[in-house]
Amino acid sequence: MTSRRNFLKTTGAAGVGLGAASLSGAAHAATTSGARYSGPHKMPTGVKLLAIRHADGSDGLGVVTDKGVVDVKAAAARMGVAVPLTLDELLQEGNADGLMRVVADARASGSNLVDESKLTHGRLFAKPNKIVCVGLNYRQHAKEVGMAPPRVPPLFNKYNNSLTGHNAVIKLPTKDISTKFDYETELLIVIGKKARNVSEADALQYVAGYCTANDFSARDLQLELPNGQWMIGKTLDDFAPIGPYFVSADLVGNPNNLNIETRVNGELRQSSNTNDFIFNTQQMVSYISKFWTLDPGDIIFTGTPQGVIAGYPKEKQVWLKAGDELVSSIEKLGELKFKLA
Repeated sequence: MTSRRNFLKTTGAAGVGLGAASLSGAAHAATTSGARYSGPHKMPTGVKLLAIRHADGSDGLGVVTDKGVVDVKAAAARMGVAVPLTLDELLQEGNADGLMRVVADARASGSNLVDESKLTHGRLFAKPNKIVCVGLNYRQHAKEVGMAPPRVPPLFNKYNNSLTGHNAVIKLPTKDISTKFDYETELLIVIGKKARNVSEADALQYVAGYCTANDFSARDLQLELPNGQWMIGKTLDDFAPIGPYFVSADLVGNPNNLNIETRVNGELRQSSNTNDFIFNTQQMVSYISKFWTLDPGDIIFTGTPQGVIAGYPKEKQVWLKAGDELVSSIEKLGELKFKLA
């Protein structure tokens, strides 16, 4: 754990609301002109969203309702209205009114509704401006790896190449690159408004919602290369599965009291609650915003609880391998499932 210790010391030792609104003429023109939405920026509320993998391989936005999942792309094409077609667009452009107009119409007409069990999930996020990660953020996890709780949140990053979705298959690198693979189920914070130097008291006002995520890790790359290569160990292709849902903040309530679990091939490996955070959601958002602007659509991995393989005694460390099936679950946010190959 020497490299891990050095790194951490140096870094800081669901129903749908239907408040539909009319779209402006400029927004309607965007549907056919390709121009970006330029109306008022609003965060989504009262929604549970997923990503639909379409037949052409593209990922589109789906809204979970009691009548089925609204295929937003299909509904918008039928109605001829401006609407965000992906979660990235929804968060970055802020066209929540356009989304809810489509949802209201689909519910009323019964059109463009899909059975969730029959759709293929895609990536919720493809191009956030920033992916920020907080390390060593659960008290019991710090204890299991023999480290003192950090004084400030230790920060690192992932890149967009690591983003994947629910039911993904992560193709592991060849054995000459890495062999020590580990899970880290984490609450994902999704930013909904531009945040710069915000106070802890105001921080939750900038959060659009939350997801279940896994900061999948190659421990030999992260901890055993000279000086510890956290970036390499954390951001290989598809090493950031997220899903199956984005749930708006108003439906989640207190993010600092959610049960969190990991299962590997059906065996419970992690079981905790976000009330074991060292730095809670407000503190993380406030702290990060002191150093750079957080933009709508930015995402924050918040650390993992005890139970990771890296925290086992060395003689009991059995690393993940091709064929393993993992389930990451967080209360109110659903079960993220993925396989290794």
